[in-house]
Amino acid sequence: MAKAALDTLRELYEGNSDRAHRFRYGLLAFDVGTILYVVATSFSNHGRVVEMLDMLFGVVFLADFLARLSIEPQKLRFLIRPVTLADIVSIVSFLAPLAGEGLGFLRVVRTLRFLHTYQLFRRLREDFPFFRRYQDVFSATLNLLVFIFVMTGLVYATQYRTNPQIENYADALYFTVTALTTTGFGDITLTGSLGRMISVVVMICGVTLFLRLAQVLFRPVKVRETCRKCGLSLHDADAVHCKHCGATIHIETEGDY
Repeated sequence: MAKAALDTLRELYEGNSDRAHRFRYGLLAFDVGTILYVVATSFSNHGRVVEMLDMLFGVVFLADFLARLSIEPQKLRFLIRPVTLADIVSIVSFLAPLAGEGLGFLRVVRTLRFLHTYQLFRRLREDFPFFRRYQDVFSATLNLLVFIFVMTGLVYATQYRTNPQIENYADALYFTVTALTTTGFGDITLTGSLGRMISVVVMICGVTLFLRLAQVLFRPVKVRETCRKCGLSLHDADAVHCKHCGATIHIETEGDY
């Protein structure tokens, strides 16, 4: 009986059947809904209803985690992966009793659920040619958005109640975006040594990610098609020969050209 249950779980999480694809897309959709929930509840007061919803999300995440752990052949390696550790911390944050703003620091670990958007992008890239063709643009956009929301959660968690300029999640998001773009209006600043270090991280890392997005948006579009002769993987969308070795390449296109 246990073996049959494990086989079913393995087929759902790793199989290629239509049922497996629907199941995994369902989990990814749930993750997206969780991300929207994390952002939305950051603007509201936490009461009994939100606390119950937190527990519900936490139970689902825990069940998903235990299912993935049960079918993993190398459980120790699975448990020490950075993404797995982030999942564990995130699960604890949802299952912890949250009532009121006093435990606002837990929101920073909740934003680790944003890491699951990488799974969504990976699945879309595997299933749809459009996402494969423009994967550099989507990847750069995703990296920037994840960084913005994770850093916003960190700013809010460390500055709320200690910094009168950070009264809600919107204030933290506003500061993160202005620091990232080096606009620097100066109407909101972070206090203390920790606040200054967070500002430095936002400016250095955020500007780098922003410039990367601008680069992939405004440079000529490339597609990934590995040359069988020399191994060059990036080519112009309309290329018929490899720039490096001159070999003929066959880039799949959509529609009529």
